[in-house]
Amino acid sequence: MKTNGLLLIPVENQVRELDPKLLLACVAARRGFTSVLGSRREMEMGIDAFPRGIYLSKSMTVRSLLFFQIAHRLGHEIVTWDEEALVHLPPETYFSRRLHPRAIRFVSHLFAWGHANVDLWRQYPELPPETPIHPTGNPRGDLLRPELRNFYQEDAQEIATRYGKFILVNTNFNHINAFGDDLNLFQSVQKPGEPPKFGRAARGMNLAYAEGLRDHKTAVFEDFKRLIPELERAFPEHTVVIRPHPTEKHDAYRKLAADCRRVEVTNAGNVVPWLMAAQALIHNGCTTGVEAYVLGVPAISYRASIDETYDNGFYRLPNQISYQCFSFEELQSKLAQILNGAVGSADGDARKALIDRYLAGQDGPLACEQIVEQLEHIRAAMQTAPPPLTMAAVQRRVIAGALCLARWIQPKLPGSHNRPEFQRHRYPGIAMEAVMRKLKRFQDLLQDDLRLAVEPLSDVIFKVYPAGSNAAKRSA
Repeated sequence: MKTNGLLLIPVENQVRELDPKLLLACVAARRGFTSVLGSRREMEMGIDAFPRGIYLSKSMTVRSLLFFQIAHRLGHEIVTWDEEALVHLPPETYFSRRLHPRAIRFVSHLFAWGHANVDLWRQYPELPPETPIHPTGNPRGDLLRPELRNFYQEDAQEIATRYGKFILVNTNFNHINAFGDDLNLFQSVQKPGEPPKFGRAARGMNLAYAEGLRDHKTAVFEDFKRLIPELERAFPEHTVVIRPHPTEKHDAYRKLAADCRRVEVTNAGNVVPWLMAAQALIHNGCTTGVEAYVLGVPAISYRASIDETYDNGFYRLPNQISYQCFSFEELQSKLAQILNGAVGSADGDARKALIDRYLAGQDGPLACEQIVEQLEHIRAAMQTAPPPLTMAAVQRRVIAGALCLARWIQPKLPGSHNRPEFQRHRYPGIAMEAVMRKLKRFQDLLQDDLRLAVEPLSDVIFKVYPAGSNAAKRSA
């Protein structure tokens, strides 16, 4: 079998990213690639252990810069998509928050969610003009397509059996209800009268924008905390399932659930089977509203508090393609119509045009197939180009030692993203048998009879490659 080399695929938020990236690895294996998947932190901290390959980054922020510099020196090709570019901040704030002028210069190719994403990146004044942008769509979109959504059919049935008829409430209050106080827009004030201090969520924002977003999200958060018990009372035949954002803490929701009889809180697994099993989705500006629309699941954006600066400038896409309700009475009426079958999911030409602009790869070749096609061209260019300057052995040892020291120090720093409890929250890990079952399910849906091999490289990183390929075995 032709071997196309090594593809490094980091995963940050396991429940959101792992399944679509497994699909990408499955498709890549058909073209001879060996893929290494797993915890982003562990992969980046151990980058010196991998031979030269293509690193598929999920962002290009200031936090990416040092890693990009090291990976580039080690000979890796860096390509990128942005997990946050589908539902994004206004351009100027998005640029300062999600793109770094030096980091982006290490990126050889960009993969866009759709044409709106292409247009957004083309506005960035620091984008190198020669950087290709491919409007391929994203592997997360592939899992919403009719031919692949059955990947979650068994999971959706288990959810339906356990919870019965339920209303799914998806939250996105990670700006003000984050897993750690330092991850919010503003950190808690320790002393009365002390000026507020930016948290990590405010990176790239000016003070006025961050304060306004905090105030708006706080108002919406309070709306949702009032909404949940009202939903339970208004629809006694349904359970209310709260699904917090992957980086939110659950305390406030568990307190609500403790005071109710039919409210559950869970962040288990990918959101797609939960949408498939739900009777309806309620959200406010959440990417899940986009996923629900594509799946044909009725979705309501609950907008009891309004600030058009943020609702239109940040959350326009998921709000516009959902039913919008501006009071509980309006929501109750619309939800009753949905639950009794009088209306289905939101539709119309305007919504279809909007989603088509933002999300490519809804038909024709999968986004994964389009991405892998480009990766083949990149790998071919790597093979024919003059070899990169070889880093001296002593330099590699210095980098390896520095990374080892960083692995030890970073989790101990105050407010670190790398503290163990937060890493376990975002990437709890997965058994190798579960990975193999997921890959087999993808292959069955793709009618792919290629035999795959899966090997653990650590407790949070594993390798997927075409079985029997000696070159693949040597590549990682």
